[in-house]
Amino acid sequence: MKTAVKFFARARDLAGTMLLELDLSESATAADLRAVLGVQVPALQPILPSLLIAVGNDYAAPTTRVAGRTDLAVFPPVSGG
Repeated sequence: MKTAVKFFARARDLAGTMLLELDLSESATAADLRAVLGVQVPALQPILPSLLIAVGNDYAAPTTRVAGRTDLAVFPPVSGG
């Protein structure tokens, strides 16, 4: 199943694109997405463990199903003050 993933901040810089379409199984979870990203975009591997995955306006737990969603985003942790 084709799933579009948006990249932000440092993740976008490393991926070299703002949007990437990935082929995921129908039961793919956020953990599966992270694994696929590590293979498809090797430049992300240094920050892969700390990447945040969002579905809509919510952070995705590793078990959150993501395949087929149209509102996926990947970005590194951010801090503010």
